[in-house]
Amino acid sequence: MKASTSTTGVELMRASTVVYKVTKRLMDIVGSCVALVIFSPVILYIVIAIKLEDHGPVLYKQTRVGKNGQEFELWKFRSMVQGADKIKGQLADQNEIEDGPMFKIKDDPRITKVGKFIRHHSLDEVPQFVNILKGDMSLVGPRPALPREVAEYDERDMERLQVIPGLTGLWQVSGRSKLTFAQMVDLDLTYINHRSIWFDIRIIFKTFLQMFDPKDSGAY
Repeated sequence: MKASTSTTGVELMRASTVVYKVTKRLMDIVGSCVALVIFSPVILYIVIAIKLEDHGPVLYKQTRVGKNGQEFELWKFRSMVQGADKIKGQLADQNEIEDGPMFKIKDDPRITKVGKFIRHHSLDEVPQFVNILKGDMSLVGPRPALPREVAEYDERDMERLQVIPGLTGLWQVSGRSKLTFAQMVDLDLTYINHRSIWFDIRIIFKTFLQMFDPKDSGAY
């Protein structure tokens, strides 16, 4: 009798996991399609603004690490001057994140005028809805890390890679750039251990409100 009850419990857990994964994927696809339609007029303005400012490329491609360490190309609207990655080494001593491998500085001199605006409202992330449609990312999950960051991860940090990375997540709506790397990992693992569709919906709602927060400074 106990064995039968145990087997039934396992089957229910598996079914629940399948339902969650299917529902989450459907939400990703529908949400991304709707977002791209809604943002289409804004996308046009952003493209024109970036081109008018410095005539450089509109999109910026960067290798990131996804679920189980799989690398993929993440897309953003370019918010920095051309060649920004080459200048980064000169700014290493200004990094405001005191622990861990992440890099973030306030008033980054590499950010363009248009870039400052689109970052403030998280509009530089809009191209990542395409990443979500491709399955590289999800609407909600830990932010995808850079390969050089993952190279410095310890065993606990690696737990972030258990799930598909997200456009937004618990870290982003809990202070993001004001938090330490260790705090970010704590929040990501909290999300992973308690993830559900309702949790995702709450995070998406908070993200929407944060886009219009004058104190918010954008993701990395």
